[in-house]
Amino acid sequence: MTSQRHRAERVSAPPESVEFDADVLVLGGGPAGTWAAVSAAERGARVVLADKGFCGTSGATAAAGTGVWYVDPDPAFREVAMAKREKLGGQLQDRRWMARVLDQTYQQSNRLADWGYPYPSNNEGKSQRTSLQGPDYMRLMRKRTKQAGVTILDHSPALELLVDDNGAVAGASGLRRQKHDRWTVRAKAVVIATGGCAFLSKTLGSNVLTGDGYLMAAETGAEFSSMEFSNPYAISPAFGSVTKTLFYGWATFTYEDGSVVPGAASKGGRSAIARALLEGAVYARLDKADHDVQRQMRASQPNFFLPFDRTGVDPFSVRFPVTLRHEGTVRGTGGLRIVDDSCATSVPGLYAAGDAATRELICGGFTGGGSHNAAWAMSSGSWAGQGAADYAKQLGTTVRRKLSSAGTVALRNRSLRPFEPAALARAVQDEVFPYELNYFRDGARLDGALARLDAAWIGVSDADAANGADVLRARESAAMLATARWMYRSALARQETRGMHRRDDFPDQDIQQRHYVTTGGLNDVWTSVRPHAEAVYAEAAE
Repeated sequence: MTSQRHRAERVSAPPESVEFDADVLVLGGGPAGTWAAVSAAERGARVVLADKGFCGTSGATAAAGTGVWYVDPDPAFREVAMAKREKLGGQLQDRRWMARVLDQTYQQSNRLADWGYPYPSNNEGKSQRTSLQGPDYMRLMRKRTKQAGVTILDHSPALELLVDDNGAVAGASGLRRQKHDRWTVRAKAVVIATGGCAFLSKTLGSNVLTGDGYLMAAETGAEFSSMEFSNPYAISPAFGSVTKTLFYGWATFTYEDGSVVPGAASKGGRSAIARALLEGAVYARLDKADHDVQRQMRASQPNFFLPFDRTGVDPFSVRFPVTLRHEGTVRGTGGLRIVDDSCATSVPGLYAAGDAATRELICGGFTGGGSHNAAWAMSSGSWAGQGAADYAKQLGTTVRRKLSSAGTVALRNRSLRPFEPAALARAVQDEVFPYELNYFRDGARLDGALARLDAAWIGVSDADAANGADVLRARESAAMLATARWMYRSALARQETRGMHRRDDFPDQDIQQRHYVTTGGLNDVWTSVRPHAEAVYAEAAE
């Protein structure tokens, strides 16, 4: 166990707030955040972790089981693992990064076994490490984080980052919701591991994932990448929030009159379901699963059946209404752009991990639930924590820096116009939820949505600071708005169909657009093109 000297040191605090000094501050307590905190502490750093909820129970992973991209270190196996996803991701992956993640995930998954994670065994007695049960996994990660000497601030959402006179990130401040006061952490480096943005779409475990880290990072000048690949929708019962879609492979989808939805059971069936939902209700029944499969389903993913059991619906024999819930960057690949192997962002002192960081390097333009995302959380969390700790060590015992707040919208007095978080959240959802806007994209429709979103940003930028009771919701809604603008500006810049990004007006993949789209800015959102990794390597070799 790491000694207590690694705990963050509490220092004098202004009235109605508590202040800490640390080497590394981690924002977010999911798998990426806890791996970052543990890794930084193992490097000898004093670490504080601030979680929006209760570290170990909040977020998408803690609410369900997840697959893991765990592959034995056999070159043939690794080659297959990398190759099978490249076409799906639009050939935007980077083989070097894919290999790094496979190595790191293998190592960290094995560490979980050493720490006591109860992996199941197959009939030959071999431990199966390709999936994790979220509650068990995150309970263990909280335990290991505490044992590493990390100070955990639960129910303590961050509101804004702190920067020094040179623009380097040097801490953050936020709320302690149960204490009804505020916290400030002065740190030499910060890891953003706050997850992605699901726009409060009611997907299981995603109510805390509103893009908060994106907004805070953007206020310091951070850049984003692959935000156009942020339009996944997952099948869910219309009366539930569970978006585990594997079992729908045994389903028959029908219209209101009982006729079968053409193409809904095919590999690209989600598009068929989305188009059918534009016309009216769609129903499903898991009637292709025999009794043995039904039993295996309940044993492997019991929470899938919770909404059915609560409503008295047998999904194997009774038709039930379904919908598609938008999962945004939680199941997309967009996020903060990382600039080196340590998962540093484009802003000094700021690192990104998990769904808060782009997964383009291992997923290209398509990911989905679990598997690659879980592997990325383990790997990027470890590297970001180590990178932040090393950065802090390089700063050494410098003179205490003068810090300023980087936060803008909803935090500073602007005018007499009130900030209305609930209304803003609904306005953003009206632009990102409709299938005809976000799932099936078109330049003219995107232009219209962006015009409305840009107008909304002007409005909130001029609004007065939110009051104490509304400030968290105000920042959440502002983060959702900013995320939507980066998504759609990037979607307009990519004039082709690639990965999960679909353009009705550009239905084909264009070989000339095998590149990344970078975006950023708040008042004025911009985009630019970066070459794919292979082009960069070729140029360096010349």
